[in-house]
Amino acid sequence: METPTKVEFAVQMTCQSCVDAIKNSFKDIAGVQSLTVNLAQEQVIVESILTSFQIQEILEQTGWRAVLKGQGSKLQHLGAAVSVLEASAQVKGVVRMTQVDERKCIIEGTLDGLRPGSHGLAIHEFGDISDGCNSCGGNFNPFNSEHGGPSAIQRHVGDLGNISAAENGRARFRIENDQLKVWDVIGRSFVVHEREDDLGQGETPQSKIDGNSGPGLACGIIARSAGLFENNKRICACDGVSLWDERDVPLAGPDRQQHPSSAQSNL
Repeated sequence: METPTKVEFAVQMTCQSCVDAIKNSFKDIAGVQSLTVNLAQEQVIVESILTSFQIQEILEQTGWRAVLKGQGSKLQHLGAAVSVLEASAQVKGVVRMTQVDERKCIIEGTLDGLRPGSHGLAIHEFGDISDGCNSCGGNFNPFNSEHGGPSAIQRHVGDLGNISAAENGRARFRIENDQLKVWDVIGRSFVVHEREDDLGQGETPQSKIDGNSGPGLACGIIARSAGLFENNKRICACDGVSLWDERDVPLAGPDRQQHPSSAQSNL
């Protein structure tokens, strides 16, 4: 049985009809355990086994912009993290982690630009992307184990197995892991690899190192992210860009600072 998580979104609602539309959009969605909509606070909280990306799509099909603010366990907040994966090629995406209890971590993500088929996914030792994925080190392996599949007894802590990209190059995944702890991997890196991981079952020595999964295609440093009700930001204090406009502007630089919402905030 899959473990649910709670996800908090800010949604740009303006009236009761917005609330009704959101509630209706989740009415027949399998895997949703609870839904709370607060118009006054522009807040939607969903408890489900869906990924945050799927929930955001459902919310935005109603016509209102939704921004992820935090996620965590329904019991307590033990840690959450996020990693933005990029490369010089077209491969890019986001991976999120939520520690739902002391023994279970949920990893979810969406990656685009991949060759259709299977690709190895792993957490690597270093959060150093100065030389792309080449400087991320080997798989995170604090117990000096052999490489294996995500359910094998003998495996690296960073071994996450394979993700599958569709014909359009997009891979979506949700993984439950009983070895990873969010607090152990902050500052390390996620890497998606060129080839399918043989899960340590290959006949070459490399199989016991990285499953013959080949070089990294995209990588990103793992950073701490907000848990439930920990993110109250509405406007960035640095440049005045509102949370509704952040996805439309660069993460940094003069183009972000010249955005209309930023200019208006400085009047």
